[in-house]
Amino acid sequence: MHLHEKRTTSVIEEMESEVRSYCRSFDAVFSRASNAQIWDTEGKMYIDFFAGAGALNYGHNNPQIRNKVVEYMLGDGVTHSLDMATEAKETFLEKFNRIILAPRELSYKVMFPGPTGTNAVEAALKLARKVTGRTDIVCFTNAFHGMTLGSLATTGNKFKRAGAGVPLSHTSFMPYDGFFGDKLDTVDFFEKMLEDGGSGLETPAAVLLETLQGEGGLNVASSDWLRRMERVCRKHGILLIVDDVQMGCGRTGTFFSFEEAGISPDFVCLSKSIGGFGLPMALTLIKPEYDAWMPGEHNGTFRGNNLAFVAASEALDYWKDGQFEAELAAKSQTIRSSLLRMAAGLPAGEAKPKGKGMIQGLAFRDASRAAAICQAAFQSGLILETSGPSDEVVKVMPPLTIGEEQLRRGLDMLEGCIQELAVPQPAAEAIATV
Repeated sequence: MHLHEKRTTSVIEEMESEVRSYCRSFDAVFSRASNAQIWDTEGKMYIDFFAGAGALNYGHNNPQIRNKVVEYMLGDGVTHSLDMATEAKETFLEKFNRIILAPRELSYKVMFPGPTGTNAVEAALKLARKVTGRTDIVCFTNAFHGMTLGSLATTGNKFKRAGAGVPLSHTSFMPYDGFFGDKLDTVDFFEKMLEDGGSGLETPAAVLLETLQGEGGLNVASSDWLRRMERVCRKHGILLIVDDVQMGCGRTGTFFSFEEAGISPDFVCLSKSIGGFGLPMALTLIKPEYDAWMPGEHNGTFRGNNLAFVAASEALDYWKDGQFEAELAAKSQTIRSSLLRMAAGLPAGEAKPKGKGMIQGLAFRDASRAAAICQAAFQSGLILETSGPSDEVVKVMPPLTIGEEQLRRGLDMLEGCIQELAVPQPAAEAIATV
């Protein structure tokens, strides 16, 4: 086994592009996984607080979803269909409307773009420009929306943007909620820019936002900020796009991340866990009055991933009643309480809890500490990653289906790593706390 592992690692290092990243942080060859556990080829088990960057909300190899997919395959179900009509697609659409949209009094046409989050965003941007006849998109500081050129133009990260190789245009960045702390109301700032003829800001086709910025550092927009942003958009005839690629499918505690705010976006972008089993799938939800596509105007070969339709349909059963949401609320509180305790055990101002629901973390004043903690955690058997413009946030993002005992065990492991790498308190402060 060790010889095989060595050859496999060598092949990856020799043949895979230098663009590879996660395998550099998590230096192991993984072989199997179950719910919130993953094993390497040496038999070491890790608790997964990463969940495929949010693509595995229902865990690794969820048995009820896996059984449906295997049954479908063994029955010679259609696997690839472009956008032809299939029974699997029909079943998904019916369940998605009945279980998700109708109970929330939401009315959307469902578009299947290419099966990635960035394609869901690209489709929304293209359609917003087509519908309004305007070209500019307003997006926000620290946003992340994808790596293809249109989505990348709306992404704030300097390092990611530098990889484009061409100018990224037709976007205007505004400060996200709390970007200036409490010193400036950024919705008022945006509206002033819209209404002042000397601001240089033209009325955009759309406003694109995440209600909680995951890659941007777990920045949470308040419900009030979201509602007022929606009102500004309505007042000025601007379409509102919510990117729920990572924050949707329950990550913040409700199926859509914007439910608590009570807003009604014109477009919603979903991917990652909408595929149910880690299978590639994406949706762009469109209010019916804006579904102005001509047939085939935005297409793609892998829009008809029927295995994802089957998996996604089964995953929707988690949302048939309020039990799953209640479980998420309890787990979210467990995470919050643990992070507050961890922060309190450090020198004042060293770390600050951030996030919401099942995506929370600690933002460290010294960004290098976050990377060191994640590395120490991995050595201890816990997988998690950093986020934020300086990678200053240790991000806790387990599968939503993680058991309470395993969740607490992982949090205890994280706390142990933080204490092990804690900044020593000044002598006077240490004496005062004895």
